[in-house]
Amino acid sequence: MREDKIMDKKTLSTGLGVLFGFLLIFSPLGNSLAEEPKKILSMEAYDMLNTVPDTYLIDVRTRAEYQFVGHPINAYLFPYMFMTNKFLKKNGAVGYKFNKRNKSVVQEISKVFKKTDNLLIICRDGTRSALAAKGLVKAGFKKTYDVEDGFEGLKFPAFKDSNKNKFYHQLAKRYKIHGLDKRRHYGWQWWGLPWTYDIVPKFIYPPDKRSSKKKK
Repeated sequence: MREDKIMDKKTLSTGLGVLFGFLLIFSPLGNSLAEEPKKILSMEAYDMLNTVPDTYLIDVRTRAEYQFVGHPINAYLFPYMFMTNKFLKKNGAVGYKFNKRNKSVVQEISKVFKKTDNLLIICRDGTRSALAAKGLVKAGFKKTYDVEDGFEGLKFPAFKDSNKNKFYHQLAKRYKIHGLDKRRHYGWQWWGLPWTYDIVPKFIYPPDKRSSKKKK
């Protein structure tokens, strides 16, 4: 093969590589890839807290969950959503509404942590933590992790395949399996990691501490 043809192929290959890299960085696809926080399990999060400097755990559940259900030791409270006093009935289920989003959560986290800190975001089952973690990444936090199994974990049984989940749910219901629809599938508590009901002011949502000072 002629030398000039070999050089042409090398030049073309290099040019395509540079072009692809450029498109990956500046195209919408590249941006979307960069904006996805890494997903980890509770055990990995606990290991990071004990081995990686500048690593912090942020609990984005409601104040009531943090206080009465319990929380990981030394977890900072930054609610992603707030409870309301509105009582709802939907699809046969009843309960109090808690989907009032905290519009200041990213701003408040930014006041406490650096953009280069390792932030581990946890909620009850990975739903709210995924949303909060994505918001932090968009805000410029470089090392954000979504603790996808949460503090309590998903309801049992729990499979990502909806058909498989429905099938095993029907079987479990037929045989009255203990723990059906209870949160015992993975999660911080399931792993046996340290948690507490104790409230330490250092870790409480900053606006709550500021408002308590004003009342005095």
